[in-house]
Parts: sequence; C-alpha cells; structure tokens
Amino acid sequence: CRNELWVHRVALVRCSRQKLKTFQAPMQASANQIALCKYPGADIIGCSWLIVTSLSLSWMCELDKLVDDLQVQECHPYFRLWLSSSPHPEYPIAILQTGIILSLPGSCAVRGCCCTVSCSSLSFFHSVILERKKFLQLGWNIVYSFNDSDFEVSENLLSLYLDEYEEIPWDALKFLIAGINYGGHVTDDLDRRLLATYINQYFCPALFVCVYRVSSLVHYYVPRDGPQSSYMDFIGQLPALEHPELFGQHPNADIASQITEARTLFHTLLSLHPQVTSTDVLKLSADVLQKIPAEIDYESTRKLLKDDLSPLNVVLLQEIQRYNVLLHTIRSVCESITKDIKGLVVMSSSLEETFHYIHDARAYPSLKPLASWTRDLCQRVEQFARWVETAHPPVLFWLSGFTFPTGFLTAVLQSSARQNNVSVDTLSWEFTVNTMDDKNLLFPPKDGVLIQGLYLEGAGWDKKASCLVEAEPLQLVCPIGSPRVSTQSGGSGRPSFVVAVDLKSGAVPYDHWIKRGTALLMSLDN
Repeated sequence: CRNELWVHRVALVRCSRQKLKTFQAPMQASANQIALCKYPGADIIGCSWLIVTSLSLSWMCELDKLVDDLQVQECHPYFRLWLSSSPHPEYPIAILQTGIILSLPGSCAVRGCCCTVSCSSLSFFHSVILERKKFLQLGWNIVYSFNDSDFEVSENLLSLYLDEYEEIPWDALKFLIAGINYGGHVTDDLDRRLLATYINQYFCPALFVCVYRVSSLVHYYVPRDGPQSSYMDFIGQLPALEHPELFGQHPNADIASQITEARTLFHTLLSLHPQVTSTDVLKLSADVLQKIPAEIDYESTRKLLKDDLSPLNVVLLQEIQRYNVLLHTIRSVCESITKDIKGLVVMSSSLEETFHYIHDARAYPSLKPLASWTRDLCQRVEQFARWVETAHPPVLFWLSGFTFPTGFLTAVLQSSARQNNVSVDTLSWEFTVNTMDDKNLLFPPKDGVLIQGLYLEGAGWDKKASCLVEAEPLQLVCPIGSPRVSTQSGGSGRPSFVVAVDLKSGAVPYDHWIKRGTALLMSLDN
C-alpha cells in the first residue's frame, strides 16, 4: 500500500547506518509470536529498526501491552518501532499517544492515482469519480464506496482487451468498466448517467491520435509514452489543489461544499456548548404557537367539493388532512415542552430531542432554521386556504408547498388524460419556461398547469433565450421563471425522484450540465 511504501522511504532516509528489518504480520499472527520471533533482544538493545505492516485488529490489545513493556525496557537510543496500518476507530489510544503519527494526506488524489498506472486515462477516470464526492450534493446523489479494487479490476480488463484485440473495443470496455465494475456500486439512475458521461470522455479514439486533454485546464492531459522519469515529471507539475473544472464543476460548487462543511462544523461546536437556561425555549415555543395558522376545516371543504371530485380536488383534500395533522402535532409538542420545563410532566426522549432543536433555533427534522421554516409553513397552509376559499385551483401552483409533489403531478396527468380521452400511460411531461413575470400570469393555461418557486443549482438561466448558462460568481442558486407543466403522448417518466425536467442546454452540449450537477430545487435551506 502507499502508506507502507511511504513509511519505508522515510525509514530508509533516516536510519543511516542502522539495520532495517521489515516484517509483514500475517492475519493470524499474534503479538507474542512477533515478540518472540521478530523482537530478539539484540533488536531492542542494539540499534536496528523494525517495521510491522498490515496490522490486524485481532491482536491489537496484545500489541498494546507489548508497546507498554518497551517503555520500561532499556532500549537502544537509535531503536525505532514502525507500525503501518489503515486508520480505524478501534485503534488503541495508548499507542497513538505514545508514538508519533505520520499519515498520508487525503487530498491530491489525482496526483496519487497517476502513479499507479502510467498516467493513463483510467487513472484520471478513477480519481475524478472518487474525488467528486467532495462536492457533496453536487457530486453524487448517493455516496458510493469506489475503491482501489475497482481500479485494479478495470486495469486488468484494459490490459486483457488491449492484448487480445487488434482494434480497441471501446463499447465493450466502457460497458465493463463503467456499467459493471464501477456501475455495480451505483444505484441511482442519474448517478449512472453521470458515470456514463465520464467514461465517454476518458475512453475514446482521440486518446491515441493527439495529446488528449481531459479538461480545459492546461495541466491535465494524457501524456505520451516515455521513460519513467517523464511520467514523474508530469506528475510533479500537476497542481497541488485540483480546480473544480477538472471535475466539470463550476467554482461555485467548491464554495457551496465548503459552506456546507463549515455549517456542519459550527453545528457540532454549538452542540458541545452547555445548555444555559430554558427561558429561550419557552419564548421560541410560545412564538411558534402564536405564528402557526389555524387548521383548515376538512369536513366543510369535503362537502363543498363533493360535486366536483376532480384529481386536483382530491389532492387538495389529502393535503388538508396532512397539514392538519402536522399543525395539531406542533401545538401538542410545544404545549408538552412548556409543561416539561415547568416540571408538570416527565420529559420523554423524543421531547428532549425536540427541546434541543428548539434551543438551537433549528426546525426538526428540516434543514431550515426554525424561523424560516415557520414562515414557510404559514405560506404552505395559506396556499391551500385560498384554494378552499375560492373553490378553484390557483393560477400558479407552489410545487414545494405540497407534502407529496409526486401526487400532485400524477393528478395533473390524470386531468389531462380525462380531458383528451387518452390513457395515462401514454402521456409524458413537457416543460415550457415562461418569459413573463409571475404577476402578469392571470389565467391558467388550456393544457397543464403553471408552477412557481423553483431554483436552479449548478447553472444560471437566460430569460431571453430560455436556456441554461453559466452561473455568475458566488451565485449558488438561480431563480427560474414559472414553467408550464403540460403533457404529451410518449413514455412514462422514472418514479425514483419527483420529475425530470427538460431544459435547453444553450451553447454547450448537455453532458456539460450533467457534470455540473445541475438540478432544480423546490426549496432552499435558508
């Protein structure tokens, strides 16, 4: 492993005239066996060094005792014991406190992977998809455990196919590497699409035609064949910090991920702060009780709409039921917390958890702060209260105001199917972004609905051309006009997320925005 090689190199530089002994501990070896066979008295009293690699946690306790014995023995001043292993939470603390910890940095993965396979495009592919996770939600929808075994298997496949075939079978290689080997980890359809985009970039005939650049940055390209020194020189000139453009990302993605990491750090620090008084919780609970709206009368609404149970009205009744339950739960919890603080009842574990969330002014279990979450709740209930008051669907639907947006979109499909007298299965979505301001939209469309409250992440929006453009610096999200959601004949969409929205890619190909991680958000966390 790289850690072992690095420790060996440090030891060889510093041991000078001392003898260096390396011992790779077998998986079933015990600390006593190492002490008897590899720890003769001459090693300790003399001036030799000992490196133990591939440590197993099965005999860490015995090794801990052995290291304690070394502290009381009379050892040679030049004697050193080197222990090499992967990091693990169960590693004995005493050994870590006794010794000096040397570790490899986790960054610069692109430089490290180029050492393993002669600077080929496979090493770039592996390192890019591995390091993309640092962009959090803009990287992968799900965090995957890509590892060195995937790289080694892909390398063997690449060598085998290059030796067996005169012409390189690009399609077979891309399917085996991205579809089966790395793709075996991927469970999300959109992440699989991203993986296919990367493999198409790094595995193509242009690799052997000219100096192939894997990015618009001048430092990153697949070097030509040459001696080992040329590859080392190439690796040495790579920047120490990877620019987001190497991953196909905008610099804003790096800023967004660092902001998220900073918030996580501060939340952790705040959780360690001692809880002073319960006065703040009482005030916040009373403020929430005062601001939340009243429940909507479900029975009166059901009687009002009994003659027109259209799909959209059915969704309205379902949303009223869910929000009434939510509002009742909020009132009940706030009243219980007030009684708990006054000592009238015993606080349960769930109430204690809610107490801490209110004390930190955070909504449970939302990512929003408590104040903005409360305002957001009032606006959500107000949307349905106006719908009930007018007895007609609104012109503009706030999509994120629904507790179950997929149910609302399904109702739109059903309404269009009844209107056109066709089967629901034959319909698919069509999106048209309006260039008009929301205040000028006074009438609903003939087919479909108008929705609002969507935000673009990973891209900007050109209102005049109605297409995607690069986001401005520090513009982490961009509001988009109210799209008209209508239906047309075609295949059905995937049910794994809310809905896939087709937008014009503008002056760049669509895979540019796939690598950007562009998405439409229905709500923000602030």
